Amino acid sequence: MFANLLARFGISQSRIEPSRWVVLDVETTGLDPSRDRLLAIAAIAIEVGPGFTKPTIVIGGSFEAVLKQDLASDKDNILVHHIGVGAQTAGRPPVEVLEDFRQWVGSSPLLAFHAPFDQGMITRAYKRFGLSPLANDWIDIEPLAAVSGIHPKARALDDWLQFFGIECSVRHQAAADTLATCELLLCLWNSIRKEAKSLAELKNLAKAGAWIPRA
Repeated sequence: MFANLLARFGISQSRIEPSRWVVLDVETTGLDPSRDRLLAIAAIAIEVGPGFTKPTIVIGGSFEAVLKQDLASDKDNILVHHIGVGAQTAGRPPVEVLEDFRQWVGSSPLLAFHAPFDQGMITRAYKRFGLSPLANDWIDIEPLAAVSGIHPKARALDDWLQFFGIECSVRHQAAADTLATCELLLCLWNSIRKEAKSLAELKNLAKAGAWIPRA
């Protein structure tokens, strides 16, 4: 029905830009997506205005959950993400978290700083628990930052946060990192928009930026 209505007005569905995007971050037991486990997901929705105008953070549009672990991660790992043994073993059932996240995300594109890692960890978690993986678009913010030309020496997220004076209340804590990443995207937006004025162009820009030497 919706498709027929669009056709009546001569509007192609492919031209409709999703206005709701999701910026996310994960906490894990390590840095190997093929072996380590997903501990927590935090995400914030942002709204992109008509004409690809600067996004705004959706007040109250957030998701945060710790996945219950049968065995908590080691002490050194806990010192990084601050999710203690009690919080890990008392988390929500993983299948419940993952399906709730799927429902909350909907069809929104997913963005993260170093997105391939987040995507790998989340995809592995869905497969581990016998669930179909998310079919959403993924966009890496790191190469978008690199092609902006604003701070050529920046490599890590910390470099960018320091450059723009963005405060992260608890670094390496998923919710705090996600909010800081949202703020970084907003700071980069005017430069990004000079090169991309649609989601498809943004995806291509991120892919091209991934090939830029970081030496």
